[in-house]
This record gives sequence, structure tokens and C-alpha cells, in this order.
Amino acid sequence: MNTSAPNLHQIERIESETIRRVAWRLMPLLMLGYFCAYIDRGNVGMAATTMTKDLGFSNTVFGFGAGLFFLGYFLAEIPSNLLLNKVGARRWISRILITWGIVSGLTAFVWNDWSFYGIRFLLGVAEAGFYPGVVLYLTWWFPSHYRTRMMALFQSAQTISLIIGPPIGGLLLQLHGALGLAGWQWLFVTEALPSIIMCVVTWRLLTDRPKDASWLRPNQKAWLIERLEAERAQRESIRKFSLAQAFYNPKVVLISIAYIGTNAVSYVLVFFLPLIVKGLGVSANYIGVTSALPYVFAIVALNYWGWHSDKTGERTWHAAGACLLCSAGLAGCIVIGVGHPVMIMIALIFAVMGQQSISSPFWAMPSALLTGTAAAGGIAMINAVGGLGGWFGPSLFGFVKDVSGSDNTALLCLALAPVMSAILLVVVGQDRRMERIPTRK
Repeated sequence: MNTSAPNLHQIERIESETIRRVAWRLMPLLMLGYFCAYIDRGNVGMAATTMTKDLGFSNTVFGFGAGLFFLGYFLAEIPSNLLLNKVGARRWISRILITWGIVSGLTAFVWNDWSFYGIRFLLGVAEAGFYPGVVLYLTWWFPSHYRTRMMALFQSAQTISLIIGPPIGGLLLQLHGALGLAGWQWLFVTEALPSIIMCVVTWRLLTDRPKDASWLRPNQKAWLIERLEAERAQRESIRKFSLAQAFYNPKVVLISIAYIGTNAVSYVLVFFLPLIVKGLGVSANYIGVTSALPYVFAIVALNYWGWHSDKTGERTWHAAGACLLCSAGLAGCIVIGVGHPVMIMIALIFAVMGQQSISSPFWAMPSALLTGTAAAGGIAMINAVGGLGGWFGPSLFGFVKDVSGSDNTALLCLALAPVMSAILLVVVGQDRRMERIPTRK
């Protein structure tokens, strides 16, 4: 009795010290990379406030082109994640960063609808594998008890980019005419540079696996490897999936379809929120700041939701509940109607809070189900199939807006997508492998 208590205390101390050190070493790098990714994905929405007029794009053309990113993403996603699993995260994420930075910068020089379609497709190919690669990478470093809050922390980088990006984009648009470039061209060129810089930083500082972590003490490294191996063995004792089995497993398929709905909403808000805000009568100088406001609330919501999911060990209802909050916020815009811009912004804030809170409990579901190469392929398939929602959503929204002339009609169509996702996630349910291995013995 007297000898076990100090051992238990020592294990608890090693656990807390190890997780803290891993988080401080890896999470800032991953977050900076994702910040750059979303700056390069989302800046097209801010650029649209002047680019569409300069190039003569309709809402349909813009929505279709902005969403074409996800066709390239879909085609390259699974091969990219399998290569990351084979060659290591440090090499492959560095490659992803520099290629998408270059392609994003070239968006400044599109001249018509087809060149816009082509560059958006290439940007999707270039960036494919980053997000599911990080989801996979987190399973290499964090036990399941910590994974959802770390996913929420990673997701915060997206939200921060959507807070900072629009105001910065608004400033860059004011460079219109400098060196003969339009403001939206300056936006694409300038915001491509951080991705290229992060390629070098990632190459130098990211570590592939715990066994390679010279910055961990031997006892910390041993504890982490043993804990992760115990969790992997627990999941595989129930069932070990092959790569092919992961692709047609019913739960993985349903999760993939559910992700279509969540992505449809996510990217409509990213691409069209500045235009929606503009339609509320906000002046050009304040569109960026106003568009960022919902994401200020969302960053608090998503981190609390991820922490609460880890604390309770529950994933399904946390993900489904966030979907329903998003849908309620979108539906609220229709109920409020035109003429009440402040109330519509409040409804949009709730929609964005819900949408941003989905990802962390959502990704805990497949990462608890799959291991090894099956995890690399299955997670990539979910993100690839679900990513098509990022094409479908903006395309549908732009088309409905052109036909109806109303944001509210388009938002009504969009509000159904997260409801579908919530239903599918409840059908999938909580797998036994989602139960965490106790921290203490």
C-alpha cells in the first residue's frame, strides 16, 4: 500500500508532464499550418467583394469556382494521406504547405471564369491531405482522453484565421492600384507568403513519431509509447480493419455522408459571409470586422465543447448537438427576415458557434474506430467525401441566391444539411472503442 501510492503519483506526474510537453511542442506548429490553410482557403470570400465585379462573375460562377477546390481535394485526399502515413508527417506536410502557398498566390492572376475554376481545382489538389493528415497525426501523439480537446485547439486556428483574415483582407483590398494590381490581387499574393514560410518551419521542427522525440525524457517517451500502444491493442482486440474494409465499413460510410452536410455549411459561411454581411447594409470599411464577429464567439464555444466531450467521454451527442445548433441559427435568419440586421447577425453567431464546435467530437469517432493504415485511408476518405459538401454547398447557395435574389431562401436550403448530419451521427452511435482507457489503474 505504501509503495503503490508513490508509484501512482509518479505515473500521474509523468502523464501530465508528457502531455503538456507534447502539446506545447507540436500544437503551435500544427495550428500555424492550419491558420495558413484557412487564410488561403477563405480569402476568396473577402476577395469576392471586389473581384466578382472586376471579373464579371455571377454568384453562381463564384460559388461553383470557389467550391471546385473540393473536387481537387477529393481526388488527391486518400493518396496524400497514405503517403503521409508512409513517408512521415514532417516531409509531407512541408510539401503540402509550399505547393498550396504557390498556387494560392497564383490566384491573383486569374482573368476569367475558367482560369478561376482551374486555379481553385489546383489549390485543392495542393492542399489535399493536410487536415486529415493532422487528424491522423494527433492519434500518433495523444491518447484518446486528450484527443478531442487537442482537436478543438487545432480547430481554433481556423477560427482565429476567420477572425483575423477578413479585417486584414479589408486592409489589403485598399492597396488597389499599387504597382498596377487590384486590391484583391494584393490579397492573394500577400496571404500566400505565410504558407511558404511555414514549410521551412515545419521541416525543421515537426517530429514524426514519439520514438523520434529527442525533446522528451526517456521515461516520458516510454510512458507515451506504452499508453498509445495499449489503446491501439484495445481497439484491435474488438476488430482490426484492413484498408479496404475501412472504405466500405457502414459506420465509416455514414460518417463520410454526415461530413458532407457539415462542410456544406462551413464553406458557405467562409465564402459567402462577407457578401451576406454586405447585403445587411454594412459599409465596405466594416465588412471584414463584422464578418469576423461570429468567429470570436465560436472560438470559446468550440474549445469548451471539445473539453466537455473529453471530460464526459461522449462523442455522438456532442457532434449531433453542435449540428442542430448550427441549423437553428441558420433557420433563425429566415424567421427574423430582412430589415433586422442586428438580429440576423445574432442568429449567424449561433450558427457559426454550432458549426465550429462540430469537428472536435466528430473526428474522435473515426479515430477511435480505425488504426494504422486503415486509419490513414479511412480518415482521408471521410474528409474527401465530406469535402464535396464544400463544393456542393457554395454552388447551391450561389445558384439559389441568383434565382431567388435572397440570402434567406438560400440559407433555408442550407439549414437542412446539418440536420441530416445530426441524424446520421446518431445512427452511427458511440462505438465501444470510443471509451477511453482509464488514466489510473
